[in-house]
Amino acid sequence: MAKNKTVFFCKDCGFESAKWIGQCPGCKAWNSFAEEPVAKKSAKSAAIKNFSEPQLLSNITVESEFRMQSGIEEFDRVLGGGIVQGSLVLVGGDPGIGKSTLLLQVCKELTDKSKKVLYISGEESLSQIKLRAERLGVFHGELLLYCETDLELIGNIIHKHTPDVVVIDSIQTMHRDEIDSAPGSVSQVREATATLMQIAKGTGVTIFIIGHVTKEGTVAGPRVLEHMVDTVLYFEGDNYAAYRILRAVKNRFGSTNEIGVFEMQGKGLVEVKNPSEFMLKGRPEGEPGSVVAASIEGTRPILVEVQALVCRTNFNMPRRTAAGTDYNRVNLLMAVLEKRAGIQLADCDAYVNVAGGMRVTEPALDLAITTAILSSYQNLALDNKTILFGEVGLTGEIRAVNLAEYRVAEASKLGFEVCILPQANKENIKVSGIKLIGVKNIQEVMGILKR
Repeated sequence: MAKNKTVFFCKDCGFESAKWIGQCPGCKAWNSFAEEPVAKKSAKSAAIKNFSEPQLLSNITVESEFRMQSGIEEFDRVLGGGIVQGSLVLVGGDPGIGKSTLLLQVCKELTDKSKKVLYISGEESLSQIKLRAERLGVFHGELLLYCETDLELIGNIIHKHTPDVVVIDSIQTMHRDEIDSAPGSVSQVREATATLMQIAKGTGVTIFIIGHVTKEGTVAGPRVLEHMVDTVLYFEGDNYAAYRILRAVKNRFGSTNEIGVFEMQGKGLVEVKNPSEFMLKGRPEGEPGSVVAASIEGTRPILVEVQALVCRTNFNMPRRTAAGTDYNRVNLLMAVLEKRAGIQLADCDAYVNVAGGMRVTEPALDLAITTAILSSYQNLALDNKTILFGEVGLTGEIRAVNLAEYRVAEASKLGFEVCILPQANKENIKVSGIKLIGVKNIQEVMGILKR
């Protein structure tokens, strides 16, 4: 019997090779090749394909994309203002985080607005979906349920019923008979995504696909999957926390790094209208090492509490821990404090935490981290009505950050009375009801803390 031909695919970029290679020539990743059988080609006679002539740029007319509102404001915000017709959206997240629940809630809101929605599941039975739907409330519109994993049958059903929105749960369970590999393999996931993309662009149907994630936090399958779709959304959250964060890491129709905040309750996911107030609940008052920082996620300002604990170490090597922010950045800022502020931290353990489980890595958090470390080290508390933000350079200077006025406005809205910010940003802010204190370096921040 003839041996089936196989090739090797890079899981990260999709590079194809006839043999296994240790390092991918395309993306330089190590040990990323997986062996997959080659798809069988049909023996149909070659037909003359239709082709189109190139067009001049000046002759092309651009129409604004049609968006429909899902009825969930946080979800629409992350998508850039609503669901774009004919788009292909990938939603990834850890098992049990709420991906299927969120999209079923979106289906409920769309059907209530007389939209035709098709929910295709390759993992759950119709009765299981029905039980979850009853927990979310009464569905008044037309929601079609279909349990199938064969993409050819799924394509026929979509063309037959012509829904407005299709949900695929999940892409790792879909398969094509022409490919011998198992569902979830590199070849199957890539071909399944390509087929759904052709359906979405050819019929104008919006398709949401749910993707499982690996232990590294990326969508399982080839990394080229994220390049093929129009939008990539990641559903994040701690299993021990009530809230969930929907983050856009790629969006051809809106801003990237936009987030939506939800709270998991018995009736499903509930929108958190004011994430800043939600994150600051239970904040201690008058405690050293606790400060509030103004960060930006996409276009939305969010206030978070930064905590630091500095204490003498009992070992030869001090312990440093960072939760919710970049560990290397914390070490860098502590080195700046030692050199520019003259504080001896080499014999101290340091623990930095962004309270509430948020992960913030933008440079504007630098000033809050350094102030929290100073506050804990000197046992001096910052006023509860004071907020701060700014980037700290290696020479101890406080550098300007973007969207400063949005940060100050959010702080004023939540009742903060004083804002410590870079001097370069202070000149361009016109927000009433809050006192602005501009600082140029770490020494000025130390002077404010000792008052």
